[in-house]
Amino acid sequence: MVTTETVLGLTIATLVAFTAMGVYTSRGGFDSAEDLITARNSAGGGQLTATLIASVMGVWVLLSAPEAGASFGIAAVVGYAVGEALPMLAYSKIGPRVRDVIPDGHSLTEYAYARYGSAMYTFILLVSVFYMFIFLAAELTGIALALALVADVPQWLTAVLVGGFVLAYTGYGGLRASILTDTVQTALVLPLLVIAFTGAIVTLGGTGAVYGGIVATDPSLLDPLNSDGIRFGIAIALAIFGAELINQTWWQRIYAGSDAKTVARGFRTATVANGMIVLLAALFGVVAVGNASVENPSTAFFALLGETFPEWAVVAVTLLALLLVMSSVDTLFNALSSVVTADLPRLLDDPDDRTLSLSARVLTIVVAVAAIYVSQTAQSVLALFLFADLLGAAVAVPFLYGLFSDRLTGTGALISSVGGLAVGAAVFPFPLGIADALRAIPLVGAMLPSPDGLYLTSFAGAFVTATVCTLAFAKRSSHRYDFDELASEIRRLDDLQPDGGQLEDREVDDQ
Repeated sequence: MVTTETVLGLTIATLVAFTAMGVYTSRGGFDSAEDLITARNSAGGGQLTATLIASVMGVWVLLSAPEAGASFGIAAVVGYAVGEALPMLAYSKIGPRVRDVIPDGHSLTEYAYARYGSAMYTFILLVSVFYMFIFLAAELTGIALALALVADVPQWLTAVLVGGFVLAYTGYGGLRASILTDTVQTALVLPLLVIAFTGAIVTLGGTGAVYGGIVATDPSLLDPLNSDGIRFGIAIALAIFGAELINQTWWQRIYAGSDAKTVARGFRTATVANGMIVLLAALFGVVAVGNASVENPSTAFFALLGETFPEWAVVAVTLLALLLVMSSVDTLFNALSSVVTADLPRLLDDPDDRTLSLSARVLTIVVAVAAIYVSQTAQSVLALFLFADLLGAAVAVPFLYGLFSDRLTGTGALISSVGGLAVGAAVFPFPLGIADALRAIPLVGAMLPSPDGLYLTSFAGAFVTATVCTLAFAKRSSHRYDFDELASEIRRLDDLQPDGGQLEDREVDDQ
């Protein structure tokens, strides 16, 4: 095992270097809360593509993706890769549309408020913030578990160090600092990931030896037609697809791109890159099962690492994991603060720019502390993600359909979302004893079917129910929404006038 002192020293040095980089390059880089949370039109093609890759490539790439491969095999590996690629492809169309109809926007929640009214807005706000919070907690859980396994670093110490340093440069430099550090992290992560995978194959004796180890241990993992693997693979693809469509991370980067063509091109490139990276990472889990003692699937890759790699390789992969977690944690901090900052003008009476900027930073600190706390008790990164993904699977279609259809009302979108969530939750295997508690409720519990341990019924049920209901409500509606209202109601923060504009309360449009 690599010594604790070595890994801690490497961790602190890396965190200090990127914090200094983010703070230094952000000096005088923004003049307002508007620029802090959007970095509007500032990222060219290469930089935008790099941040789209880095933002999604968290430490879960080395934890939950291999966990899926270790548990369900090749079919799940493919499903995970497809699930991560599809949202990027969808955003190559959604991004230009968002910039067209909401040219001065900032967040998905302000769109929900303007398009659907206060009830759907509240629901979307809760779902989106909860998802991003769980994502953040899962990232900190992942890096804490990894360093504890590799070098016996206390989980609390890892979470505090990573959360604290990343908070320092994102709180100061905002989205611009995140995009810059993402660019550097992408340049380092991609070759490190390839080196790690190649090193694992070579160290284990080549592809023949790796294949033989898997066949001897669990040949079903290599069967692409394994029914459990297929079911879980489809479920994970639906889960990721739905969740990423309500992730504020991508809405920020839609506006950060220099123009609509750059945004579309960046997301198309990220479709291929992100899919291939996840495919490679998930294969680590399959390899680990056949060639290492895997007690916890969440740490399958690191179990393989500790048993087969030389010390220099362990250090390199530790650096890889750290870069991955930093790239996604800084993104999530910025996304969460941007949601609140964009919504504050509706809640406060003509807030000034200093109030908006300070509120964004204070909220980020609160969220960071809460996520660090949650990360101390969680043990499965994949379970955390799936718990949050259910919400996305139910909400994504009703939420986004209103960007393209003028017939869907706020009431229709809300009922469709809640209906999808209810169907999915009925068969979802909730962790921490929640599923058993739900089934113990008199009358209600007796009507609930058994939980689906492979998640397909849950995610497919949520996604299909929400989609069918959305289409049905839109078809029967006589209402026509004027998309010009989005541009007039959603304005730059530095353009808001004291008379309120966006501040008035809006009821759900249920005509």
